[in-house]
Amino acid sequence: MTTRSGQPARAWQRMLSGRRLDLLDPSPFDVEIEDIAHGLARVARWNGQTKGEHAFSVAEHSILVQDIVAHLRKDIPTKWLLAALLHDAPEYVVGDLISPFKAAIGLDYKALELKLLSAIHIRFGLPADIPKTVAATIKRADRIAAYFEAVHLAGFEEAEAQRFFGRPRGLEPKFEKTLTQLSPLPVKSAQVHYLERFRHLAG
Repeated sequence: MTTRSGQPARAWQRMLSGRRLDLLDPSPFDVEIEDIAHGLARVARWNGQTKGEHAFSVAEHSILVQDIVAHLRKDIPTKWLLAALLHDAPEYVVGDLISPFKAAIGLDYKALELKLLSAIHIRFGLPADIPKTVAATIKRADRIAAYFEAVHLAGFEEAEAQRFFGRPRGLEPKFEKTLTQLSPLPVKSAQVHYLERFRHLAG
């Protein structure tokens, strides 16, 4: 792809760390957790259509999914909890597109997202492709998080959320209650919490 001047179109993004991340061929060497935390804390879930003074960020969602994975599989190794925390990390570059828009864009978007995720995994000592059983657990946790976010933040009726995301089952009542009390954080707080969780899991 070229610009009007005939020059190649820019396919990289400059990060605040100074890194230049090539979106078409991302290198693990250009991935920094501070850039990820900064970006995800500023990306709103549900296109910002949530209750509260602040947007519910992808950083907060990522922590929530990691908490749910830990609840679903209490014996899961820490490295896979890290994978859960990073499951939406590519969105620090590409943003959080809602599912209907992803479907409209098609497979090219998904391929780009997976390339970015592989580079992120490698950067932080994870395999580019995580085991299918782990991926399935993270996906289940993601849907559980989406259900509770939809009902308690995004204005969905329970029946509507159940139709799109399924009614979560098998959660301990005390833990499930915490999922009904989601509270969007200010950007800086979300960023700090994400970094703290990463550092705890990464050792």
